[in-house]
Amino acid sequence: MGTKLVYTETSSRLKFGDYGFLSYNRNPNFKIFNFISNIFIVSYHIAKPSFPLSMFVKQYWSIDDCLPDGKEHIQRIIPNGLMDLTFYFGSRPTALDKNKHLQENSILNGQQKSFYDIIVSGKLSMFSISFQPYGAKMFFDVTSNKFFDQNVPLKYLVKHTITELEHSLYEATSFEGKICIVEKFLMSQLRINFKEYEINRIAQSIALINHAKGMITIETLYSASFLSRKQYERTFLIYIGTSPKQFLRTVRFQNTLNEKQKNKKISLTELAYNCGYYDQSHMIYDYKLLSGKTPSQYFAECEPDSDYFL
Repeated sequence: MGTKLVYTETSSRLKFGDYGFLSYNRNPNFKIFNFISNIFIVSYHIAKPSFPLSMFVKQYWSIDDCLPDGKEHIQRIIPNGLMDLTFYFGSRPTALDKNKHLQENSILNGQQKSFYDIIVSGKLSMFSISFQPYGAKMFFDVTSNKFFDQNVPLKYLVKHTITELEHSLYEATSFEGKICIVEKFLMSQLRINFKEYEINRIAQSIALINHAKGMITIETLYSASFLSRKQYERTFLIYIGTSPKQFLRTVRFQNTLNEKQKNKKISLTELAYNCGYYDQSHMIYDYKLLSGKTPSQYFAECEPDSDYFL
């Protein structure tokens, strides 16, 4: 394939070699990035949600990726602590892991345990909603742990509105237009499923985790929630979609990407120490588990950017 574009996270960060690069802002909540090479063109959009959706949705983003006939690239998907609802409008990627097969054009991506690879070819056009860690549960009347390490077709969650939603998004001619459509859909789902009392406790817990960058004990978290450990872990699974232990591992990993991005010259030893690992070997173990690469390999091949701490 020659020079390759290496994607990290959920496609929202790109590392590129011999490419032209253009970026500009329309407003503080909306950005467009265009990447052009002699191989293919990538257009990436990102925007923040309106209130009150911003309490439960982190961002909207889209990618239009056009490859010449016969060309393809492999994209590695790694855990980022967020659940995404993704709509595909062009060629749908193929997952190398059969258990991650993208069966439909509208997919809810649950919390991930580890990495997996997809093959992208032809014209990829996609629009995605990244939820806050506890956000997806506010829109769908299903416990989030049911989606753990899975890609679930949206039609199983909103049977009666999926056809109209997909058609409207397909017909929308702009990124802003798609946002208007999904915000109308999300608000209707929120009115059906929102339970204020239940979300307050878990939102406070996530705030503590974010403030500590994942460097906090489970004991501290369940004590602050005034629940027993068993009650806390059950509640966490329902809203976040994974165990507190797994989530903290992902957040610490995401923090290393964030810290490396801010200081490219930081050593791996210092990075491990600053991000709460026992030692460098502990960080290496988590990197291999979550990304399939050692930290040295990852930083050599991928941009150290974090979707979680974006």
